[in-house]
Amino acid sequence: MITFHPQPDEHGAPVRLAHPSTPTAIGTWHDHASIATVTPLGALPPSLNDTPFAPWLDIPLSTADWQTVAGQAAIDESPFVIPAGFAPAAGVVIVEDDGRVWAVAPSNRFGGYDATFPKGRVDPDISLQATAIREAFEESALRVQIVRHLVDCRRTQTMTRYYLARRLGGNPALMGWESQAVHLVPLALLETVLNHPNDGVIIDALRRLPGSETGATTASAK
Repeated sequence: MITFHPQPDEHGAPVRLAHPSTPTAIGTWHDHASIATVTPLGALPPSLNDTPFAPWLDIPLSTADWQTVAGQAAIDESPFVIPAGFAPAAGVVIVEDDGRVWAVAPSNRFGGYDATFPKGRVDPDISLQATAIREAFEESALRVQIVRHLVDCRRTQTMTRYYLARRLGGNPALMGWESQAVHLVPLALLETVLNHPNDGVIIDALRRLPGSETGATTASAK
């Protein structure tokens, strides 16, 4: 049982996990009806849906690099309106080709979330899409490609734009310190894993996609 996350926080301090998550058996990764969970440095199959679980080697190292990161897309987006007093943020809902959805478990239930979708505040000189791709990597270690704008959500302090994305690569066992597990969840079971009311509007938007079969939506982007 892991007590400390293998990666230190942004200050170089160790991150103690008060209640470490429990990984699932390897077979769950290939069962489209099952929830699959990996913990830091945990075991994974070599690939899933013909896409390897391979580390992202040429990770952007600066804000300028993230601003031009591959995976951004020329898509239709409505104007992003930020209410006065709110900070801009961006997040991503990553849908696997088998229709399951990726989620991250914040370390020590940060913010009261058992699990949620990757998101983070937008830094100066970086786009919403680049922010979403960066947050996906930092929290899940996945490399993703934006497919479409999904929904905008007003939170306590932020206005967040969420994108739909597909997995290009990455290895979720290498998740950053902010996450103590990464889950792959069937669409019908999302509410059993994502406990926070804030995520309800995102799940609803996901289910309103044409045909509500998200696997087909992402596969069409290939």
